Amino acid sequence: MPAIINKDAEKRQFKKGKWSDTTLNKTKTAGRGKSLKTEGASWTPAFKDLSDYIYPTKGFFHATTPNQGKKIDHKKLIDSHATMAVDIMASGMLSGLTSPARPWFRLGLSELELAEHKPIKMWLEEASDIIMSIFQRANIYNMLTTCYTEIATFGTACAYIGEDFEKVLSTRSYTAGEYFIGRKEDGMPNAFYREYWLTVGQLVETFGLENCSMTTQQQYNNNKPDQWIKVHFLIEENDDRIPSFKDYSNMAFRSAYWEENTKDDSYLKVGGYEEFPIIAPRWDVTTTTDSFGRGPGWKALGDVKMLQKLQKNKLIALDKQTNPPLQADASVVGEVNTLPGGVTRFSAQLPNAGVKTTYEVNVNMKDLEATIDKTKDAIGRYFFTNLFLMMIDAERSGREMTATEIMEKQAEKVTLLGPILERLEKELLDPLIERVFNIALRGNLLPPPPEEMRGRNIKIQYISALAQAQKMAGITSLEQFTAGINEDITIDPSAGDIFDRDEKNRAKADMLGIPNKLINSPEKILAIRKARAEQAAELKKQENMLATAEAAKKGAGAAKDLANAPVGEGTMLDQVGESIKQGQK
Repeated sequence: MPAIINKDAEKRQFKKGKWSDTTLNKTKTAGRGKSLKTEGASWTPAFKDLSDYIYPTKGFFHATTPNQGKKIDHKKLIDSHATMAVDIMASGMLSGLTSPARPWFRLGLSELELAEHKPIKMWLEEASDIIMSIFQRANIYNMLTTCYTEIATFGTACAYIGEDFEKVLSTRSYTAGEYFIGRKEDGMPNAFYREYWLTVGQLVETFGLENCSMTTQQQYNNNKPDQWIKVHFLIEENDDRIPSFKDYSNMAFRSAYWEENTKDDSYLKVGGYEEFPIIAPRWDVTTTTDSFGRGPGWKALGDVKMLQKLQKNKLIALDKQTNPPLQADASVVGEVNTLPGGVTRFSAQLPNAGVKTTYEVNVNMKDLEATIDKTKDAIGRYFFTNLFLMMIDAERSGREMTATEIMEKQAEKVTLLGPILERLEKELLDPLIERVFNIALRGNLLPPPPEEMRGRNIKIQYISALAQAQKMAGITSLEQFTAGINEDITIDPSAGDIFDRDEKNRAKADMLGIPNKLINSPEKILAIRKARAEQAAELKKQENMLATAEAAKKGAGAAKDLANAPVGEGTMLDQVGESIKQGQK
């Protein structure tokens, strides 16, 4: 197992001065970054629209440098219902999928027999607990909340999971417009490019004065630490690696930082990663290899724009009713006074003289309000607000909502979420857990695994409320199948031969997220049943012996009674004797 890089190794890894010994070509590196940016640029107009109408404080498109307060355009965004729906969805996803308050995943093995082996079970459970504790200490849950907000609004989220010598993990979330993604054929990300800004002071603090360009060094020495410098950051697959070598230049992924407008092959920093450190989940895709996804915000955008239009019309109607447009003829003296108690003078000698409303404003506010409410309901359905509000309220009350309750109240919405949750597990949670697991393993934060696990693939099982609610549909089908088998057995007992009840109960326990330690292994079940059978056989043997003894006792008593019975008094014994005599004749 590779050991985590220590501080001294980190310093050796990023040497001072120009990278004269690296084979990483600046032209090639910058060209890859430009290619990713060009490919992702077609998504920017849609992201800007989503930011303007749904979540104006997300997305970075409008400023050349950061730290500039973007003014929200309230001509576009009058009603913030969609923004609130996104916040509800993000909080609900955190509560229902990755709750900080309770376990939401566990580690297992695909091989059932090995997974039931006690030392392996204990190690997997301890490893799960350690990873959960790392999540609690690091900034994981804040990062996940941001990811849920981004994916609800833009359809894609992005975050960096790095190694930290004190906290184990360092995380950073990115917003739409400030990053670009490259993906493999299966849709998983394998390239990341970002252009961002640092001040001269931040640049020197992060990379060291000796690694900065001469221009940056001069600005720093001239006491200009607040000047902005554009920095480029690229992570991509390392096609030049030699897998048997363990230094940074031969890791699976390489990374490079460089300043804008530096023409030589000097870099601020060059490094590598054992695993791809970027998670970039998508809500839904048109094709598997789409760089970005489409989410609830894309679907709700038309209704959101209509809601703004309806609210604008409502405000205009109210304004015209309370302050209607006026017309005044030539007889009016001076300006029309519209203030309360104001006096407007005019000549009464002319017919229809004076001031009057230009036209009557008769708006059916009840119908307009009903249309607004329907539009808000439609937006809420896109973001599953009813489902997530129910889960949030349960968590606030300190009560854990069960999967059964969720299915009973929101079965349709949970079913609709099914494919989305599968994608989020594959593109968000699996890479996150695998990355943290490997970091913990390299850092010797996990206990040594049992020898039987060597070469085995670990399986991640999700046991959150939403994950279990998804599995409830499978439990319903399982119970229906069981009921059908039981009905067939009443007609033909051999119908039960197809059914393994032990495996059925194991599958049900897995769907319900029952801890492995509560489920007996096949070997233990066999021993229990063998002991029960032996006990039953011994009990039956004792019952038979008791019955035999009782029968013998009764036989002896009957013989004694027969021997002592009187003769010649018409008893049963006399009748038997008479019958014998008749038979002899």
